[in-house]
Amino acid sequence: MPAEITTVIRVLIVDDHAVVREGIRQVLSSGNFDVVGEAPGGLEAISLAKSLQPDVVVLDLSMPDLPGLDAAPRIRDVSPGSAILVLSIHDHPEYVLRSIEAGTQGYLRKDSSPTELRNAIRAIHDGGTFFGAPAARHLSTAVGRRTGDESAPSRSESLTPRERDVLIEIARGGTNKEIAATLGVSVRTVESHRESLLKKLGVRGTAGLTRFAIGAGLLTP
Repeated sequence: MPAEITTVIRVLIVDDHAVVREGIRQVLSSGNFDVVGEAPGGLEAISLAKSLQPDVVVLDLSMPDLPGLDAAPRIRDVSPGSAILVLSIHDHPEYVLRSIEAGTQGYLRKDSSPTELRNAIRAIHDGGTFFGAPAARHLSTAVGRRTGDESAPSRSESLTPRERDVLIEIARGGTNKEIAATLGVSVRTVESHRESLLKKLGVRGTAGLTRFAIGAGLLTP
């Protein structure tokens, strides 16, 4: 039997503290990760992202030259295939919501476990999203306040039980294949429900579905 082929995830680490970058590198030394570059600030991160085209960027928010929230959309512009995971000391709802609006796919606090960091990188690399428990716990109020969609909880009642299940799994960062396995349905069925949710809720993409799920109180740690 041939050996299973494991995809190597190419990672760019962005943090202004060398000891933090080294710590992340050590965490990613086991598993299917390849740290292809490090940047101490947002401006260098943009340059490296353009030249390296990493699969995932692990991005700090607080940097002296260019904050992570300003760097994120510029990184996406020069490397549209890169998924971005915010790794920050902050877990205030406004930071998390602004990071989603900036085009990131995940958010973790720096005191998260090594296993959670590795899982988050894998999840967003596979096309999902990943929010640590503190980020998910405090987001509902911020989503309602910032988007003006305080009707999300009542609107969620219009969803069928299966649509609700799919929405929750999407918000938890599951890929279509993973959701299908979890719910015991086909990938095509998950894709159909995803398209239905986008139309019914009037949102765009995985980030929009995630914001709605959080605002509706469906995503719990």
